[in-house]
Amino acid sequence: MSEWLTYGSLFASSFLSATLLPGSSEVLLAGLLIKGKASVSGLIFIAAFGNTLGGLTNIILGRCLPVKRQGRWHDTATAWLHRWGPAALLLSWLPVMGDLLCVLAGWLRFAWLPTVIFLAVGKTLRYVALAFATLQGMEWWH
Repeated sequence: MSEWLTYGSLFASSFLSATLLPGSSEVLLAGLLIKGKASVSGLIFIAAFGNTLGGLTNIILGRCLPVKRQGRWHDTATAWLHRWGPAALLLSWLPVMGDLLCVLAGWLRFAWLPTVIFLAVGKTLRYVALAFATLQGMEWWH
């Protein structure tokens, strides 16, 4: 597999994994790390970049939703998100809940700069932790 195809497939997988579509970028990243197909830092960067852009897509979709009250669950969710603000997006890497956090952050019209920063940090830390665990596991088996 060429380096271009390696990075491109990881970018596409990580982008789709961050949207409401299903994806498995963690499995692909671990496989690419095990095979040694590209640099560790390059793979982490591409995965985090694609996943962050996918999260931003959800935020933009949230901004397109009409702003109106939806009921008690809405009050609970918005109170929690208003309390934590954009910092709540550090949890944007969580399956399903992370996608919802991104949509709600857009819907609540969080400020762009802190939103992007916390989103990128949360997504990057996830892939750093995964890469570290994968590489440590490889050492353990050898």
